[in-house]
Amino acid sequence: MRLFEGTEFDRPPRCEACGELEEECTCPPPPPMRIPPEKQTARLAREKRKKGKVVTVVRGLPAEGNDLPALLTDLKTHCGAGGTLKDEEIEIQGEHLDRIRTRLESLGFRVKG
Repeated sequence: MRLFEGTEFDRPPRCEACGELEEECTCPPPPPMRIPPEKQTARLAREKRKKGKVVTVVRGLPAEGNDLPALLTDLKTHCGAGGTLKDEEIEIQGEHLDRIRTRLESLGFRVKG
């Protein structure tokens, strides 16, 4: 006789939505939890890089709870400039503090800097 024989711990886990075994379940994964923009503060900064290049940096937005690649794409198209995502920081080429500030505020984020 096994220790948990006949109890709920003896049975393999099943999906709550479809009732299939978890290994065989074909249900779509739940959507990731998103933090509302009103509860987040983005910090803007202007930095100088090699050879005098200027970059606008957006900090303070966590990767968990946000779709940073989509936000990066939105800011790049709004500013008409290139950019990248490095260590949970969004970098936009050029000096675009005012444009980025207005865009983030229109999306609902609080902005400092």
